[in-house]
Order: sequence, then structure tokens, then C-alpha cells
Amino acid sequence: MKKLIGLIVVVFTIFSCSDYLDVVPDNTLTLQDLFKQKEEAWDALAKVYSYLPNIDQTHSSEWIAGDEWLGRLDLNSETGNLRGIRLMRGLQTVSDPLLGFWSGTGGAQPLYAGIRSANIFLENINNVPDMTDEEKKNWSAQVKFLKAYYSFILVQHYGPIVIADELIPPDASKDVLFQNRSSVDECFDYIVNLIDESIPDLKEKSSSEEFGQVNQLAAKAIKARVLLFRASPFFNGNNEYFGDFVDKNGSPFFPLNKDNEKWKAALDAVNEAISSCESSGVQLYTYDKEPFPFDASAYNSNNEAMQTLYDLRMVITDPWNEELIWGYSNINIYGQGELAHSSNIRLPEGYGGGVTNTPSYSWQWMGATYRMAERYYTKNGLPIDEDKTYNLERKWDIVITPGVEDSTYKSLDGYMQPGSETINLYLNREPRFYANLGITGGYWRSHGVRINTMMYGGSDGGYNSSQHSTDFIATGIGVKKFVHPESKSGAWQRTIKFPYPIIRMADLYLMKAEILNEYNGGPSQEAYDAINKVRRRAGIPDVEAVWSNNDLVNTLNKHTTQEGFRDIVLQERGIELAFEGQRFWDMIRTKRAVSEFSSAVWGWTHTGETGSSFFNLELKQQRKFSITENLWPIDLNEINTNSNLVQNPGW
Repeated sequence: MKKLIGLIVVVFTIFSCSDYLDVVPDNTLTLQDLFKQKEEAWDALAKVYSYLPNIDQTHSSEWIAGDEWLGRLDLNSETGNLRGIRLMRGLQTVSDPLLGFWSGTGGAQPLYAGIRSANIFLENINNVPDMTDEEKKNWSAQVKFLKAYYSFILVQHYGPIVIADELIPPDASKDVLFQNRSSVDECFDYIVNLIDESIPDLKEKSSSEEFGQVNQLAAKAIKARVLLFRASPFFNGNNEYFGDFVDKNGSPFFPLNKDNEKWKAALDAVNEAISSCESSGVQLYTYDKEPFPFDASAYNSNNEAMQTLYDLRMVITDPWNEELIWGYSNINIYGQGELAHSSNIRLPEGYGGGVTNTPSYSWQWMGATYRMAERYYTKNGLPIDEDKTYNLERKWDIVITPGVEDSTYKSLDGYMQPGSETINLYLNREPRFYANLGITGGYWRSHGVRINTMMYGGSDGGYNSSQHSTDFIATGIGVKKFVHPESKSGAWQRTIKFPYPIIRMADLYLMKAEILNEYNGGPSQEAYDAINKVRRRAGIPDVEAVWSNNDLVNTLNKHTTQEGFRDIVLQERGIELAFEGQRFWDMIRTKRAVSEFSSAVWGWTHTGETGSSFFNLELKQQRKFSITENLWPIDLNEINTNSNLVQNPGW
């Protein structure tokens, strides 16, 4: 078996004319031999899946691009680490692109090699004798979808791409061998048509033995995402950025005139995806197990609030739960590169019987930016600068939480420690704030225990030069979202594995709210209903209830205008899907990336050992993100090989 897998790798990568061309290898007979039995065909199918981007791996994950994360290792300029954040610092290059999916440079998967593997599979799968026609159709449909998905990722990054739909013989002419980039609309048409072609032969829903494989629900959900991107301002009438970006015949690569009907296509797709998912039992996650023993008391005294906290705390880490539509499960169980490990804090002294202060699988150096601490809503479901009840002038004041005997503590039980030092900014916030962030005076559920985090230097969760002087959360704000409460340190067997969400149900509801607003020229009750599904699960009031309350909100009725509701939906997405790699692309496709990502990153003075020395904002990192960075550069080697390629603007 291992030898056969090795042969597949060799056959799929044996030639080097150009990394993106679908050239048939010369040793065709060997290739045909690899499809003689179902077992070998299964290996080939797995090979196509293996090109899915490594979203779980800290140093090669795009999820850390944007303005949500900061890692301690990013305080240097080594481009082999934390590549997603390096992109935000203007460290992208043409000679060796970071996360270069076109050629597989800078820690990225070579997606054209993945598409080539898909085409080889499709050319040969019907020759396998010991497979039923139904199996061949299903596996072929999965591969067709993956080919479309890889093409979509390339369009996200590069705009116009070379459509590699068929294998090219090695003796082909240069005109066939060295192809041109297609227009953005042609690329989207190709992707959508290929997804539509795959859906009928996919299984409607995967069994437990097939988790991670593409089914109809996943294909329909991704189709909705593809069409959302196509309708969004970056790809739909973007004359501002790409009015002079043309092919060698002078034809624009991007559509320069806005087409509102693209929003209608997106609306039809998201409605179909939601309907199919709901009828198949996919729904917003709720925690239906017993609470962990360390939370039993809080569950009894503050039941409703704790149920909400668990719904939000476990939505990612509870494996293959009812909200997940498609998850990434190509996780290297032996590796230590996961976001789950780099963001988990080490177990402090005095807690349970775990392995304390070990860096294995608890790196404790990927944290949240200060901006994230402000992005989450207040308890009223409003931005902190919109809530009249939230005193912005006193947000950094150090305070003490109520004691356990104080009647006012009951509503904080399980969320904040009693009688603990913290700041006003950390109080009276929405449940997702407490579920996702590791803060001073809060709790961190991992290692099978509940840790009282202070984040100060020398305290639980904080910088400690005697134990881990090189591993620390540089902003003083942690990220708990990818840490399972029972994951421990010391060995991979002690960690809890779960699929990283490629797309989940909350995303679809928020997509629907946005699409309705854009297509109809403003919000509607249907749009409010879609966003409120997510807000209600998050334990905050309906959008129209709070934004129309003059006693609560500064910008009264902002939710009733198209621009206002657009802002509300994008912030809702930035909170609900925080740290999951969605905000970066939301800002790209809505043409907000330059303004949103060019500001500096701030955080607390992580070495401070008291509130007064810790709660001082420090400039942690300058950021640079220009219009040029919206599209990745094509590797210079590719440009030199294929003279028909036109480089992206600014590179």
C-alpha cells in the first residue's frame, strides 16, 4: 500500500514543464496500472483530497491573515513562520510568494497540481474493474467538486486564472501548452457549472464512515459561497481597482459594470443550500451533553447563561456536530502545528493531575489582537461605541468583580471569576466574548480543568520567563475557540481532535442576510430573520429590537438602511466566524481590506505583573495592506515559463 501511494505521488509530480499545466506524463502505462483495482483508485481519490489547504496548521494557515490574530513568532521577519500574518506586513514577494497556491510556494498547497491529479483521476476511474457504476459516479463527482473548489480558491487569490479542465499531451504545441488566463466571469461560470455537474452524483449526506468527504450539502453550501463572491463588489463591477487590468488582446479580466442579478443567483443558491441542510438535520449547534464536572455548580446556579456559553464554546471543538456542513480533517495527529496547540495555554501549577508547564501541544503564543476585544458586542448585542449604556470613557478602568456571596455575581457565574481584578471592557459583554477569548478575570477550559486566567506576567496564562520565556501571548488576550476543554499537553494522544470548519450553518444564515440586503437594495424581515437565528443562539437580542431602541443605541434605526445593515451583517460575521478565516475574505470581497488591514496591531503590556502595569496598550506591530495585496502575485518562475501569462497589477 505505501509503495503504491508513493508511485501515485511520483506519477502526479514527475514532470516540470510548468506547475499549473495538465500535461499527461510520458509513463502512461504506469499510470493506468495504478487504476487496476478499487484499492488503488481509493488511494488516488485520497491524493486529490490531500491538496486541500492546510487551514489547521499555524504557519501555513490563511486563517491567521487579517486583523484577528497575533503570534509571538511574528514579532520577527522570518517568512517561514506565520505566513498568514506576514502577508499583512507587506512581506509578500514575486520571487517566492507566501501561501502561493498557484505554484505551491511559501507553505501553500500547489492547487494546479491538485487539479492535475483530479484530471488524471477522472481520465482513469472508469477503467477500474472491481467498482460499481454508482461508486465510480460518486467518486468522480467528489473529484469534480474538488477541482471546482481548488479553482475557486485560485480565483479568490489571483482573480483570473488558467482554466485547467483537461489533460494536455506532452507533445502538444506551445499554443496549447502555454495557456492564457480566462476572465473572472469565465472562471466563475466554469466553477459553478462544474459544481452543478457534480451534485446529482454526490451522496445527499455522508455517513459517519465518510465524514470529511464531499456530499450534496457541502457542494450546495460552497456553491452559495462561490456565488456570493461573484456578486460582491471586488468581483462585480470593480472598475476602481481593475479598470486597466486587461489581457493581451485588451479585454478586461474583471467585469467593470455591476450586475445586480448576480446577487439573485447567490440568493437562489443560498436558499437551496439552507433548505437542503435543514431538511437533512443540519442546524445551529446546541450542547446536549452533561457539563464538564468543573462547571457543574455554575450550571446549577446560572443555567441559561451557561447553556449559551457551552453552545458557543463547543460549536467548533465538538467533533462532527450538527452545525458542520463540511470540515477539514486532513490533520496530522503527530504534528504540533495546529492552531489548537499554538493557541492553548499551558497547564499552570496546582491544577488537576495533568502535565504542567510543558510546551508539547500547548505552545501558548497565538493570541487575539486588542481590536478583537473591542469588536465583540455588549450584552445588548450592540457594538461598544453604539451602546448608550456602555461607558467608553471608563472602559480601561480596573475593577473588581462581585464576590461569590454577592447577589450580583450570579449572572457572572461560569463567565468571570468572583472577586477578581479585571477591567470594565471585559464586563457586560455578549456570551461569544467569554466563549472565545482568554481574558483577565475569566476562565480557560482546557487540560480537563477550569483555569482562572489572569494573563499578567507570572500568573495563570501569562508571560513567565522562568518557565516559558519564548512562548507567550504577546497581546495578553488569548483565543480559546479551537481548544477542546479536555485537550492536554505532553503527547498527541492527550489532545482531542476535531475537524476545522470549512463551512458551517451559521455562515449560510449570515450569507443569506447579506445577499437579501444587497439584492433588494435594503433589508427586509426575511433578512432580519436570517441574522437573528445566529444572534439568538448567541444569547443576544434580535437586530431590529435593539437598533430601534432609542434608549440603547446611538445610531437609531441603522438596521433599516442598506449601508447600515451591511455594516451590521459584516460585524456579525466578524464575531460569529471570528478566527475561522472568513473576515479576511469578507473584507477583500467588499473592498474594505485596505482600510481595515492597514492599521497597527495593539495589545496589553504582556510582561506587566499587576493590573496597572499590564493594562497599558502597546504598539505590537505595524501593518501594511495596499490595493496590490488584494491579489496574490503569480510566481515569477511561472511568468518566465509562460509568456502568455499577464502578471497581476502592482507586482
